[in-house]
Amino acid sequence: MSLKTFRGGIHPPEHKEPTRDVPIERVPTPTSVVIHLTQAIGAQNQPLIKVGDRVLKGQKIGDVQACPAAAVHASITGIVKKIEPAPQSNLKDGMAVFIEADGTDETAYMSPLDAFACSREEAVKRLRDAGIVGMGGASFPTDVKLAPPADKPVDTIIANGAECEPYLTIDYRTMIESPADVVEGLAIAAHIVGAKKAYIAIESNKADALPVIERQFAGHSHGILMGTIIAATKYPEGGEKMLIKAVTGREVPSHGLPADIGVIVQNVGTLKAIKEAFIDGKPLIERGFTVSGGACKTPKNLYAPIGTVVADLIPGVIQLSDDVRKVIFGGPMMGVAVASLQTPVAKGTSGILFFTAAESKQYEERQCIRCGRCADACAAWLMPMLLNAALLSDDLNRADAIGLVDCFECGACSYVCPARIPLAQRFKLGKDLLRNQRAKEARHGK
Repeated sequence: MSLKTFRGGIHPPEHKEPTRDVPIERVPTPTSVVIHLTQAIGAQNQPLIKVGDRVLKGQKIGDVQACPAAAVHASITGIVKKIEPAPQSNLKDGMAVFIEADGTDETAYMSPLDAFACSREEAVKRLRDAGIVGMGGASFPTDVKLAPPADKPVDTIIANGAECEPYLTIDYRTMIESPADVVEGLAIAAHIVGAKKAYIAIESNKADALPVIERQFAGHSHGILMGTIIAATKYPEGGEKMLIKAVTGREVPSHGLPADIGVIVQNVGTLKAIKEAFIDGKPLIERGFTVSGGACKTPKNLYAPIGTVVADLIPGVIQLSDDVRKVIFGGPMMGVAVASLQTPVAKGTSGILFFTAAESKQYEERQCIRCGRCADACAAWLMPMLLNAALLSDDLNRADAIGLVDCFECGACSYVCPARIPLAQRFKLGKDLLRNQRAKEARHGK
């Protein structure tokens, strides 16, 4: 049988065996957490509490009257000890709330809300109040994603269970262990946007999750036409645009969004959080993630409060070897190497990888030979070697014209480049420079 997929892509070693069959382990409530006030793409939140306040698990502690934005909540019950900058996984310090647990477990959850009986406005507000964001890594506010403009009707919603990043298995374990939550969340999301069809898409290396998921359709689909799709095991199959192409055959236009072609994609972890927000009244205060890598002696899948500091998990929950050379938040392809174990778990943390020296090789960049391997691998149909040349010439306008903004920094081009050029990192920096240039032009009326 021919598997659905997209043009381009690569096949890096999967490294999923250490955690694939390891059930998710709930981390004991930490003695303290560090919760960054802003954990989503959009406006910066302001604190709703002050030093010395006692806060309850689930209580909103940061928000802003702006869009897009996502509220943040206390993940443990305790006392606010300080509010000051702290390291983030994006390598920038951000304002954070330091909470010390008081040994109790009082909660301040919301009342349950029937997503199928309330208005669309009430449902979207619930997503906003719960602080739900995309949990595949992008951290885009879910209330905005599930409220597309009226002139962009959505007919299809896709649950993204591809999990194409090497090492990571938390999405797979979520589908295996909480299939009813995933299907219920998918039905709620489909109802909110008015989609008549919903699919759960996974890679072929996770095909055993299909019957587990499909058994939940009868009791949790709420009349939505649901199906499952097996896509080829290939990186970056889990990329939003790639998965849409594989499942529907549609292509998101350049500079466009999935809603432009009537599709919305949501990570399976996000769908579980959506179910919890409506059925249980629980804000996004915990998340699952994979812990792995050659320097991790106890690879596993964990479920921890948002704000749990990595150092506090060692050695009680995570045991490491002496050969730790790099710590990555996320997967090895699109994740970020952090400088400190004081970095806390955030809403977008899908994995924490501990790499040895052998896994952290650094290479000397050489001259591009225009071999074209990067273009063959590019899932976005770009010409990375031309983008690289434009950026090396400081020609941001040319880079923009040939597709810089359409790059989603999957790293496939860097992976195959024989000259070891850090293409994805260069494109990320280039996009930042381009945004700054466009902002400057706008201020000066150009």
